[in-house]
Amino acid sequence: MEFVIKVYGHKNIRATHKSTLEITKDNYLTKRGDCIIGIKASHSASDLPNDLKEYLLNGNKIEIIIKVDDIIDKFYAYGHKNLIFSDKNSIVIRKSTYIDSRTIEIKSEKSAIDIERKVIEKIREEKEFSFIIRY
Repeated sequence: MEFVIKVYGHKNIRATHKSTLEITKDNYLTKRGDCIIGIKASHSASDLPNDLKEYLLNGNKIEIIIKVDDIIDKFYAYGHKNLIFSDKNSIVIRKSTYIDSRTIEIKSEKSAIDIERKVIEKIREEKEFSFIIRY
């Protein structure tokens, strides 16, 4: 199965954070948000479907696909039994095992800085893109 989140790019996207990656429902971005790769997200952690939340709570491996135009980047991350899914604004994926209300996956292969730079360049053009969670 897969769940698709629609997200938009922004000219201020830096994507330089070494341990996290974030998408947010906010409609603006300052240059301080170095883990953010997209704004105006259609969903937050609390909005994920129940079957996906259950899958992640079982600690399962999932694939994340970031698709903008015809450019794709993929990586894997893991769920965990302690995930909370209560944040109503953001989704965060972490390389670490830290969990808060925004975290939906941990032990990720990639963070913002690891995303293919061609993808980031396209996102900076303020294009709509797909953040796909395949499970």
